[in-house]
Amino acid sequence: MNFNLLLDNLTNPALLFFVLGVFAVYLKSDLEIPPNSSKFISLYLLFAIGFKGGQELSHETFTTEIGLSMLFGICISALIPLYTFFILKRKLSIFDAGAIAAAYGSVSAVTFVTAVSYLESQQLSLHGHMVAIMALMESPAIIIGLILISVFNKEENATKIKIPSVIKHSLTNGSVLLILGSLLIGFIANTKQAEGIKPFTNDLFKGFLAIFLLDMGITSGRKLKAFFSFGIFPFIFAVIVPLLNGCVVAILSSFVTDDVTNRFIFAVLAASASYIAVPAAMKITVPKANPGLYLPMALAVTFPINITIGMPLYLLMVQHF
Repeated sequence: MNFNLLLDNLTNPALLFFVLGVFAVYLKSDLEIPPNSSKFISLYLLFAIGFKGGQELSHETFTTEIGLSMLFGICISALIPLYTFFILKRKLSIFDAGAIAAAYGSVSAVTFVTAVSYLESQQLSLHGHMVAIMALMESPAIIIGLILISVFNKEENATKIKIPSVIKHSLTNGSVLLILGSLLIGFIANTKQAEGIKPFTNDLFKGFLAIFLLDMGITSGRKLKAFFSFGIFPFIFAVIVPLLNGCVVAILSSFVTDDVTNRFIFAVLAASASYIAVPAAMKITVPKANPGLYLPMALAVTFPINITIGMPLYLLMVQHF
């Protein structure tokens, strides 16, 4: 059973396209997805998952469990950077430690989208409120990471980070705005109206996801080359910490909800690392943080670990614990 679950994920076409992208880089192929096409596909994926989540949410009744789940998600996003920062700063600069801690506390929308696809392959369906929770978990980690940098930065004439501007930037981040906006539109639209665009939001989804992961594989392959110059510590962190976060949250989530799919998504979100929202925020507010470190950690190491080993592991844990 365990082996079959892992084998199913390893032979998933979306994952294999990711591997193809990495392989193409090492073959020095000229294969690439045009930047404009890549951006369109990422926007499409966020739109589709947000809209479908809104439709699901429209059929749900707000309960104490949903309220507690939202609070639980925000707490996860705030607590992960708090403990990871102190591990990271033993080996890395304050700026890099803060940026990486923020990345691992925040969430990856693409990992979330892949997790939804994985649930469908297991004949399980996502509950709409988990889309809203995913969006809520983008920002707290960014804010905590930047506060930690500001507090521990001992450099003279250090520029203090303006938290209000950070909050505004994180809330108006394009990916957060699109997924929340799509969620709201999906919630408002009735079933007949949603049916009209179902071929676009549902039928094309897995094909676009496969192409997007091919692009992610190419990007990862390129970034992985320079990454190893930082030594073994970032690699070990990017493998062990996400799996630990995912397994711990898979167990703790049982205190908030009994639903297997909700607990699985919580575990995936806790294990994922942001490589879109956090890099965008760090580029503006902490230019001294090295993107050649936190980007490959999140994208080239943690992302493939989650979609190969992580997801089958988290699903087994929530089913048996």
